[in-house]
Amino acid sequence: MSTANAENQHYFSPYEMMAEAEKFALSKAQKTSGLTLSLAVMAGAFIGLAFLFYITVTTGSESAGWGLSRLAGGLAFSMGLILIVICGGELFTSSVLSSISWANKQISFSKMLAIWGKVYIGNFIGAMFLLLLVAAAGLYQLDNGQWGLNALNIAQHKLHHTAVQAFALGVLCNLLVCLAIWLTFSSANAMTKAAMTILPVAMFVSSGFEHCVANMFMIPLGIVIHAFAPESFWIQVGSTPAQYADLNIAAFITANLIPVTLGNIVGGAVLVGLANWSIYRRPHLKAAHVSTITKTTPLQSVKETTMKNAIIVQDMMDKKAITLSAETPVPSAIDTLLDNYLTAAPVVDRQGRLIGMFSAHDVMVELWCQDYLPNAEQKVVDLMTRDVIAINASDSLVDVAEFFCIDKEQLFPTTSMGIATRFNALSVEERAKSMKVSKPHVLPVLDKGQFVGVLNRNHVLAELRAIYGERVTAVKTEKELARA
Repeated sequence: MSTANAENQHYFSPYEMMAEAEKFALSKAQKTSGLTLSLAVMAGAFIGLAFLFYITVTTGSESAGWGLSRLAGGLAFSMGLILIVICGGELFTSSVLSSISWANKQISFSKMLAIWGKVYIGNFIGAMFLLLLVAAAGLYQLDNGQWGLNALNIAQHKLHHTAVQAFALGVLCNLLVCLAIWLTFSSANAMTKAAMTILPVAMFVSSGFEHCVANMFMIPLGIVIHAFAPESFWIQVGSTPAQYADLNIAAFITANLIPVTLGNIVGGAVLVGLANWSIYRRPHLKAAHVSTITKTTPLQSVKETTMKNAIIVQDMMDKKAITLSAETPVPSAIDTLLDNYLTAAPVVDRQGRLIGMFSAHDVMVELWCQDYLPNAEQKVVDLMTRDVIAINASDSLVDVAEFFCIDKEQLFPTTSMGIATRFNALSVEERAKSMKVSKPHVLPVLDKGQFVGVLNRNHVLAELRAIYGERVTAVKTEKELARA
């Protein structure tokens, strides 16, 4: 049996890298909006700093030759992604890898788009903040204005692509950026992660591929220099503002930002994220012989009650339950349970049909059986319980409450013919209070054979709470009680 320890292992196999990628993707959905925006602002500034480095390195380097000059600039630009990888910034072009979590049914499509939107906005804010500092510092005047002229030429060139060219360059760019991020999943060592990002980034920059976040800084920098540089600057560089009249906000958005952003999404989310997912993690439920669960356990109370049965499972259940895929690696599934404070979660197929339950109990039993040396390749399908107790969405509150707390076979020990198998002098109520009941704490809910949610004991207790009257929201102090 192969074993793996992420803390001590120096190199991860491609399958283990996929597991690391899934953790990376899911972590995007688990951050608060404030944290996501803050990290995105930081990442936007980091990429802007990298472009400043690129401009400085390539200014006045004509004698070095076109290729070598751009290679040097590309190596300098890699500083931006290194800062993001090591410092933990949220970059839009790597956040599109959250498509893996969507493919694993861990987040919804709308949730994925919301993550992308927050990161995109944060990156733009970070780029604009750095632009403000650079403009105030007057960096365009470096090297007798040649630094600013270089920035103008770079920005203008980015606006001269056709929409198809900009899109294709965006695809190529984020293919390399996300591959650089993917390479960092091969090691837990910070220096190794940093080194892994250098060559892919150097290639995309030196080859002129288009990165939407970098362009959020670079093109507005050209627009600002064109709009606010004094006449002395233009005389110094031997040029005129009219030569850069196409540097404007409208051209920036339509000719570059929109097609490049779309290309970046395809290059990262599809060609890297979903491509690797389809190779390493795409569920093969037919091959695993996993059948769907469509039958529910009939619930019927053995005791008459005066309580109204108007409340049904559909009214109480969690309709947006956290679910797992059969092909999810066990470590990722455990992280999902822990991050959402769950002890169990339903396992569903690509069509959202129930195929099993994965619980902390399953994990602990497996670890005990394997002497606490887990198989690194295990997936949810290997540990999940297929013998699942499911209930119907139309079952009543009273019936479900009784199911959770009463074992009918212990309460009324009889044969199928109704003959008592043992006698007990205790009353029914006394037997009910003394019995030890072993029932699942989380029940999947089906409606016409389709999985629609989960129900746990807290959901039932929340509905039963009303029996005791209204909740007391304030507690009187000793002084208030004394006055009364």
